[in-house]
Amino acid sequence: MNLFWAIILLTVGLAILIKGADWLVDGAVAIAQHFGMSPLIIGLTIVAMGTSAPEVAASVGFALSNAADAAVGNVYGSNVANLALVGGLCALIRPITVTKAALVRDIPIMLVVSGLIYGIFYDLGVTRLEGLAMLVLFGGLISYMIHSERIQALKNKLIVKEAQAIIEQVVPHPPKTLWVSSLLILIGLICLSVGAKLTVKGATVLGQYAGLSDAVIGSTIIAVGTSLPELITCLVASFRGHDDLSIGNLVGSNIFNMLLVIGAAGVVRPLSISARMAGIDYGLMLGIAILFSTVAFIFKKVNRPAGILLLLSYACYLSYLFFINR
Repeated sequence: MNLFWAIILLTVGLAILIKGADWLVDGAVAIAQHFGMSPLIIGLTIVAMGTSAPEVAASVGFALSNAADAAVGNVYGSNVANLALVGGLCALIRPITVTKAALVRDIPIMLVVSGLIYGIFYDLGVTRLEGLAMLVLFGGLISYMIHSERIQALKNKLIVKEAQAIIEQVVPHPPKTLWVSSLLILIGLICLSVGAKLTVKGATVLGQYAGLSDAVIGSTIIAVGTSLPELITCLVASFRGHDDLSIGNLVGSNIFNMLLVIGAAGVVRPLSISARMAGIDYGLMLGIAILFSTVAFIFKKVNRPAGILLLLSYACYLSYLFFINR
């Protein structure tokens, strides 16, 4: 592929990503209104699952190719990119307010799941039974989140009013039917998937023309590429002032990556990972999760200084990847 077509692919891919995220956010908040649920839980479930699809496909593909470190590294890189890169960029646009539900339920779940991963990786492998257990836990957590949200909505009718008020501000012309809302979400997710592939392809060719090594391209362009759906969706939501959807997408995607992605890869083929993956690489991912969570717990928001700190931590992470892959 020549340079001209690489630029075209990159431009078209980004345009599709942005429009897909636009439709996804519109459909997601409309679904929240229809069921009387907060956009946070929609971000934690429908949006997070959809934007995590590239990670699932990539890690299962790596597992089938017997590249366990690549499968797990994809999860690590995506999780770090979600919280440090995406979270940092969104905070620079405008401070992200963290809801009470995220503080008392969702972020703690993310930290617990992060700790659980260490227990699974302790013997440097993931068996099919462990992978299946992770998938069962994943299903249980999703059910718990939805159930707790519906109970809260019944106890406090203000949640419904708040969701409706948000939708009036965020979506000037919200979809009026469940069918249209669902269609918008589906089209948005398809656009995110197609747009991410085109963008990564174009950026990879540009990286090669710039003389970047395959290691650097893989640890930067490809790693960020699988997080592009989260990035664009959260940026669109931040521009619209829809903080709960952003937080739900970031935290939910990280939970999904650890349980759904690694679990699915382990079920497809038992994984045998290196000591580095179970050690320092895991520690870096956990450290970013703790940093993000600490900021959220202390300030109840991710402000611009915290956003800069997160972006600097991501730059340090990329420097580490470049060093070990040179």
